[in-house]
Amino acid sequence: MGNDGVVAVEKALALLDCFKPGAESQSLAMLAQASGMHKTTVYRLMNSLERMGYVVRSQGGAYSLGHRVLYLGKLYEQSFHLSSVVEPALHALAALTKESASYYVHDNGQRLCLFRAEPSEGLRETRLAGTTLPLDDTAISQVIRFWGLGERIYDEPPALPIFTAGARDVHTAAFAIPVFGAGDKFMAALTLSGPASRLSPAHASGELTVCSWMPLQICLEGWVRVRRCARRFTERERCACGSDVRRNPYGGPQIERLLPCRISASLRAASH
Repeated sequence: MGNDGVVAVEKALALLDCFKPGAESQSLAMLAQASGMHKTTVYRLMNSLERMGYVVRSQGGAYSLGHRVLYLGKLYEQSFHLSSVVEPALHALAALTKESASYYVHDNGQRLCLFRAEPSEGLRETRLAGTTLPLDDTAISQVIRFWGLGERIYDEPPALPIFTAGARDVHTAAFAIPVFGAGDKFMAALTLSGPASRLSPAHASGELTVCSWMPLQICLEGWVRVRRCARRFTERERCACGSDVRRNPYGGPQIERLLPCRISASLRAASH
């Protein structure tokens, strides 16, 4: 049996891909231009998609995504059984650091943002869950390439979290660590991203590397590595102030505890 697929189906799905943030509503002409298809072809395919509930057409003739897309998206999300574990942790990290926290997986040669939490205030890089981007030289991609795909981009495992600034956009930066599930199988790249003007100084000072990741160490290897780094830091600070509590510059005191183990156990159970 061949694996050529059905051209009409592929064209219809390509039209759905034309809808993006900032282009949620599009006319027939806009869809034809974005897809490279003839208007007549676009019109026929959009009529079929409208009948099936995948798009809706306004009285003015503009198209937007329909309820069936939302249904499939929710069904896809629930199939992972991870949202109840990952999303609360992402929101906690975003609230703590005032930066964007994301959970990226490898998908057909690209990186897919499966879950994302945005801070409630401040300048930020906004991206919707479900966005796909190429595997480039960003910290996120390096984690996926090294631990997920086994590419030998490092001679030995690097110190975590990995940090890059300006790799995809000169104005953005990101921290990333690998997430492992059952049997230490690579699952995803956990990331913290935002303006390079904020994250680069935070990386240089060690603020985010040492402290702010602590509520979110949900990978076994990454947790151990960063915990060791944090333990060395608190030992030095303990000598200076006689306390196991360090001041978190992103939101109050931070006490080392075994929360990462509990989250890791939940992730491992969900990945079976």
